[in-house]
Amino acid sequence: MTEGAYLLRKAAIFTAMLALLLLIAGQGAAQGMSLSFSGLQSVRGLPVEIRSDELQVDNTTGETVFLGNAVIGQGDLRIAAPLIRIFYAAGGDGRIQRMEASGGVTLVTGDEAAEAQNAVYEVIAETVMMRGSVILTQGANVVSGDRLDFNLRTGRGSMEGNVRTIIQTNP
Repeated sequence: MTEGAYLLRKAAIFTAMLALLLLIAGQGAAQGMSLSFSGLQSVRGLPVEIRSDELQVDNTTGETVFLGNAVIGQGDLRIAAPLIRIFYAAGGDGRIQRMEASGGVTLVTGDEAAEAQNAVYEVIAETVMMRGSVILTQGANVVSGDRLDFNLRTGRGSMEGNVRTIIQTNP
């Protein structure tokens, strides 16, 4: 598996987590709210494209940096930020340990999206942290706050700081 394909598979998990947070926040408050994740399933096996103004690789630290207008895409999944850093685990097996995006991060798939100033995905710990003006959307539903923490392993997450939720209900 190529580095890009492995990275995008992990990014799809990251995006799925964000969409799950929307579902958790909206359960019981919105009738008919559901997630199909068809966009995430449809990207498997599709080519991965990574674009940026600059690419830096440091084999001594295990870090790859995409600078300037960085966009990682596969199917309808997109991750965009001015700076995306990938840290690989020691041992040279190509496993990603951590992904950091900063400077204004946007993740989009289908009608689901997440935005924040910074995002960190710890692959081994299976945690995601988003900081700074976090906004999660699913169609017309929106959850926003200052900080998002989510544990993929336990399925538990929290949004903190100036939390606002807008759920569209069926008439």
